[in-house]
Amino acid sequence: MKKIPYGRQNIDQNDIDAVVSTLQSDYLTQGPKVREFESKFAEYVGANYSVAVNNATSGLHLSVLALNLSKGDRVITTPITFAASANCVRYAGGEVWFADIDPNTYLLDINSVKELIESKPKGFFKGIIPVDFAGLPVNMEKFRALADAHDLWIIEDACHAPGGYFIDSKSEKNFCGNGNYADIGVFSFHPVKHIACGEGGMLTTNSKALYEKLLLLRTHGITKENMEENHGNWYYEMIALGFNYRLTDFQSALGITQLAKNNKGVARRNEIASTYKKAFEGKIKFQDLPARTYNAHHLFIIEVENRKELYDFLHSKGILAQIHYVPVHTMPYYKNIGYEGSDLINAENYYANCISLPMYPTLNDKEQEFVIEKILMCLK
Repeated sequence: MKKIPYGRQNIDQNDIDAVVSTLQSDYLTQGPKVREFESKFAEYVGANYSVAVNNATSGLHLSVLALNLSKGDRVITTPITFAASANCVRYAGGEVWFADIDPNTYLLDINSVKELIESKPKGFFKGIIPVDFAGLPVNMEKFRALADAHDLWIIEDACHAPGGYFIDSKSEKNFCGNGNYADIGVFSFHPVKHIACGEGGMLTTNSKALYEKLLLLRTHGITKENMEENHGNWYYEMIALGFNYRLTDFQSALGITQLAKNNKGVARRNEIASTYKKAFEGKIKFQDLPARTYNAHHLFIIEVENRKELYDFLHSKGILAQIHYVPVHTMPYYKNIGYEGSDLINAENYYANCISLPMYPTLNDKEQEFVIEKILMCLK
């Protein structure tokens, strides 16, 4: 059997045709496909505004800047995430504070966050960056209530979760990144994610002021809106220190066709998850699914005591399982600036046992049966 990765892109002829058509058009960048992708993505998640960027790391950076994070400001996030969720705070000169995870959902634990906030004077923290880890939505309604009580902003790192949702106390379906509870949502279009653009990302918000600021910062801080009558159409002004974080038109064309099949892809991911759960129920621990929540399943993670043995065994069989993630606070960079010895026991226990199994829409039944068979064989 061919090698089975933990995740992979699904590119079909419609995707290829869309990219080729855009490559043959007048615009390779800063053209109409970018705005079309932004509009369709905003509609998909239920947000008022979307801003396309060259990757989600850039999107996180722009988000903290748009929310006026400055040197010395403190932000809480999870240690079980890709480093970019924390690094964006450091880019702006801020301090990262880690709260622990829930040992069953693997999401940032709101009780741990609340305890951390209340251990400090009001105003000590500026914001929270929860992560919809593995595709499982954070209950943003509860985090919003906590944030409002302490005057904090929220960036929802939804890079794993387009198509995931939770049902709030008003019985309304809240898709990840819809802006109802978070100030800004951030998505990734890396090839192993749901929507593959090669690289790319999207920011979502319901705030017009934040939307306009994100647009400005995305393109060098330059605007043409302050034109005077004595200037020609060439005139522009740089009014802020911005960046070149733009997405191209041909990547946007790919994003549009990828987005169109995301619902089908998420449904298939949930079928795969159900098969794993049926095989492992009562034998192997896996991520909980809270009531009234729909997991978009970027990842399917199990916990086993002999993780290294299982990892090596699966790789020897061509099953390229992965580990998500090394806790951010244990990285040498963060240890060197004072995070060594942090008391995040749930995160560290999770990391000692976690392993991500193949999870992508084109994983077929035969391949999944092979994966399950080898896991059970090794654990026996």
